[in-house]
Amino acid sequence: EVQLVESGGGLVQAGGSLRLSCAASGFTFDDYAIGWFRQAQGKEREGVSYISSSDGSTYYEDSVKGRFTISSDNAKNTVYLQMNSLKPEDTAVYYCAADVELWLLLHRPGRIRSWGQGTQVTVSS
Repeated sequence: EVQLVESGGGLVQAGGSLRLSCAASGFTFDDYAIGWFRQAQGKEREGVSYISSSDGSTYYEDSVKGRFTISSDNAKNTVYLQMNSLKPEDTAVYYCAADVELWLLLHRPGRIRSWGQGTQVTVSS
């Protein structure tokens, strides 16, 4: 059974940093792509960043480019999201998701079945 557990969220002032973790189990980590998504209160879920565990290729949405960095530690089956220069508009529940098809994470996240429970990130102004 695929399990994804996020951690690292919290309250931070604007301009601050947080590092989120997504610990994965129940599947062959190297065969999967992992994505970070977020959902602010009253808004639709949106993609943030994605990584292919097999070759390490990374992708970012424009809203976080230059501020967020995604990485993976394949030995620990964990993906990280380093978030710097945080803004109040980054406030949301952050989720990680996994699939063998990176394309689905990038373009059809509604078809992804494996999601974590989420971790709250709150950025105060």
